[in-house]
Amino acid sequence: MNNPNAIIMVRPANFGFNNETAASNKFQNRSKIEDAQKKALHEFDVMIETLRDAAVDVRVFEDTVTPVKPDAIFPNNWISLHAHGQSVLYPMEAENRRIERRLEVLALTNQCKKEDMLDFTYFEKEGKFLEGTGSIIFDNQTKTAYCAQSSRSDVGVFEQVCQKLGFVPVSFDARDVHGFQIYHTNVLLSIGDNIVVLCAECIENPIERAMVKSALTKLERLFIEISFDQMARFAANCLEVNDKNGHPVLVMSQTAFEAFSAEQLASIRSCVKIVAVKIPTIETLGGGSARCMLLGVG
Repeated sequence: MNNPNAIIMVRPANFGFNNETAASNKFQNRSKIEDAQKKALHEFDVMIETLRDAAVDVRVFEDTVTPVKPDAIFPNNWISLHAHGQSVLYPMEAENRRIERRLEVLALTNQCKKEDMLDFTYFEKEGKFLEGTGSIIFDNQTKTAYCAQSSRSDVGVFEQVCQKLGFVPVSFDARDVHGFQIYHTNVLLSIGDNIVVLCAECIENPIERAMVKSALTKLERLFIEISFDQMARFAANCLEVNDKNGHPVLVMSQTAFEAFSAEQLASIRSCVKIVAVKIPTIETLGGGSARCMLLGVG
């Protein structure tokens, strides 16, 4: 199944605007926000409380003060955790994000061990990158993986990861309304056990668009297609998880929630419970939303 049964989150010690990632991430906004770390930490802790109130199993890993890691709050980019105790380490584009990798996080999984890890970080020396479940959307039910190519998502590395994990790779070019490549696939596509969210219009090539839509609409899951504007408000940057009772929960930001139409929300609620969290500081400076903050377990 796709839905994780628990999630790991990293409490930030030095959250802020990351100059090294801004060139490729058009979702980042260089706004001046006073006390950004304090506000981000508050948003993070309220998010933890909200998820736990919804019976989601949340495991918190503490960031370290030094070295400074402005994006440590987004752990899904450097590691992914899979069934049967397997995990994958990924090559990161920004040098100041590579120091986020701390294998102590595996102690929170109760399953993954260092010796069962696939390590692709050597591609950094070749200038090739693939940033975890930011770059790759895995569909465990069909053993298919999706990747929008960008400077952070190298198709060749993607295909090698898929080969090792036994997934069929599907890659495509995706751009925003201004023609910029979308830095991470998880801002345009989400796949859960019950719901699929896709911004199809950002896939410019009609053949690629038709291929992706055909594959996703064939699934026996609710298919929600969103617009450029909804994507820009993180509507696809959501994650379906199972609560402690095995019931599906769709985690998204309040920004994303307000981007969906009333009809779309009604359809989503017919399948899953929605949990929306307010994380405006994290979204604005970090250029990532709720899904980016969640590392799925099991």
